[in-house]
Amino acid sequence: MEVEITLRETIKPSSSTPPSKRILKLSLLDQFTPVCYTSLILFYPASVNQDHSVTLTERCQQLKISLSETLTHFYPLAGRLKDNASIECDDQGGEYIEARIKCLLSKFLVTPEAELLKQLLPAAIESGEAATGSMLLVQANIFDCGGMAIGVCVSHKIADAATLTTFVKCWSGSAHKSTEVISPLFMGASIFPDMDLTFTRPSSVELMQGECATKRFVFDSAKIRMLKAKAAGESVAAPTRVEAVSALIWKCAMAASRSNLGAHRKSVWSLSVNLRKRLAPPLPENYAGNCVGSILAHMEDAEVELRDLVGLIRRGNQEFDENYAKKLQRDGSSKAICGFAKQFEELAMSTDIDFYNCSSWCKFQLYEADFGWGKPAWLSIASTSIKNVLLLIDTRDAAGIEAWLTLSEEDMALFECNKELLEFATLNPSVSLSELHL
Repeated sequence: MEVEITLRETIKPSSSTPPSKRILKLSLLDQFTPVCYTSLILFYPASVNQDHSVTLTERCQQLKISLSETLTHFYPLAGRLKDNASIECDDQGGEYIEARIKCLLSKFLVTPEAELLKQLLPAAIESGEAATGSMLLVQANIFDCGGMAIGVCVSHKIADAATLTTFVKCWSGSAHKSTEVISPLFMGASIFPDMDLTFTRPSSVELMQGECATKRFVFDSAKIRMLKAKAAGESVAAPTRVEAVSALIWKCAMAASRSNLGAHRKSVWSLSVNLRKRLAPPLPENYAGNCVGSILAHMEDAEVELRDLVGLIRRGNQEFDENYAKKLQRDGSSKAICGFAKQFEELAMSTDIDFYNCSSWCKFQLYEADFGWGKPAWLSIASTSIKNVLLLIDTRDAAGIEAWLTLSEEDMALFECNKELLEFATLNPSVSLSELHL
């Protein structure tokens, strides 16, 4: 796929950040977040719900103007990371890129390969630029047919998936002149005060990188109903979509690892959860920054049923609320966060445990992102070089799940052929543009 960069421009906030907001203190949760980007790609076909009187040039101009307006609300994204405790909100701006893609969008979506998707993003997910350069980068990709893919990279130091969602909603709302634009609340340091973390510690992100393969597996709504029925048991009579899909992928990943090693190893499943609604009182949905914890489920047995794994994930969820979420609402929140961060890193870096890290972006309603020319036909992430990572995201109808899984090349070769997996999931199906009803 040929990609031609046609424009690089710095977009600054439409209004200057006041002196009182020039330094944003990071929360303790932000401090423990690795330096990388939270990324997303939104795909818009040329032929759906589109005002053909508006040229591509005008659409790109609309993106830039609304991005400038949005940066007034998301002013830290126009600044630079000062250190591991603060952002200097000095209105340097975010990076905006335009690119021509020598390909039809419909052809690209026949087999949307993870490696090709990387070219639609303005930076690699693990890029060190997240620490030294722009906190926000956007790449507007124009296909030969007039279709568009908008790649967004936001520094993970100030944005988890929920914050990225708020940003996209704010930006798209500004672009189509919505009266219900949601502004972020940067209040993290007042909820989770920062600490002196100047000591040197190895990055689990760096240690977990290696030769990996990323594949997309799609579970449609009908197959998920079947999977939930199979995964139901005495301990969990009605599994959620995420629990059922997570348990199946965990089971098949363990089987692949066991076959390649010739022996069974202990396994830990980590499922990231949004803390905003788990605290009492709950934090607002537009709380900006990192507000994530992780459910941990441990498995030591070699042979296990799907329903047992669902039970472990559900139990981990309950224990998380009891042992961690409640502590965050008391005076010992800093101690709880530091203790969990240490435990998480030890598990992630362990050489005798298979550690799987899952994030769910389900129910974030990213398919509502209308910049003025209709809702996206599809959205995706790009591949990562960190093994044993899974991201779950809604299908377009909000009833199915797309699973983006990264494993070692050896484990993936066995995983993608697993018969139990393929009973419920389809490996990288084409994205159809003819079925859109937006």
